Amino acid sequence: MKIISLNLNGIRSANNKGLYTWLKKQDADIICLQEIKAQQADMTPEMLNPEGYYGYFHYAEKKGYSGVGIYCKQKPDSVIEGLSHAHDDVLDIDAEGRYIEARFGNLSVVSLYLPSGSSGEERQAFKFSVMDRFLPHLKALKQSGRDVVICGDWNIAHQDIDLKNYKGNRKNSGFLPEERAWLTTLFDEIGWVDVYRKLHPTTTDESYTWWSNRGQAWAKNVGWRIDYQIATPNFAGRAKLCSIYKAERFSDHAPLIVEYEDA
Repeated sequence: MKIISLNLNGIRSANNKGLYTWLKKQDADIICLQEIKAQQADMTPEMLNPEGYYGYFHYAEKKGYSGVGIYCKQKPDSVIEGLSHAHDDVLDIDAEGRYIEARFGNLSVVSLYLPSGSSGEERQAFKFSVMDRFLPHLKALKQSGRDVVICGDWNIAHQDIDLKNYKGNRKNSGFLPEERAWLTTLFDEIGWVDVYRKLHPTTTDESYTWWSNRGQAWAKNVGWRIDYQIATPNFAGRAKLCSIYKAERFSDHAPLIVEYEDA
């Protein structure tokens, strides 16, 4: 099973950069998209349902903002948009289109877009609020007995090896001690597995998935690893190959590709 995760920074922009031609060549089973920055009325038929795929989306209420989606070859048994099915205090999160889950038998595949806090204190406070409210759901998913993989832009670099300029970013959103500790809780206490790090425990420069558009971050590979496939242990144990595609650029993020052994 081949799963791709990619923050598009706008589905229409990525389309213009050749995304769908590339996806057709990948022959992935499931593709998780984040930051589509569109609503249904903006989507072409190919964006909604690429040839050979079913498409499902959780759009943000605000136009040209956020939003997540999943393409899958096999029609899911069910699709869950947002978190309000499990919680009653997440309407503000759901309004931004940040979570969609497709269920196939005992497997759940989630496309997730955690907020960024880099634009200011108000958004950082919202990010922390989302993290706090999302944690019980992550615990429940882990304890559900289902195989689960959560693909997406988590907007947090976990360790020093996950970004080039780790010394200069310790007080910046995305690498704050509280954010990093939250991921450590997911991995070390709750028991989720960072699939890329499972297969590449010490890789640095080749692990980055996002580069700022400022300066020459891409040219100098001043990157961050903030896109993850995080899975329950049983499913993570099936991961055999993991790569980050950089030969073409569809976004300021790079596609994260993981191949899992079939059950």
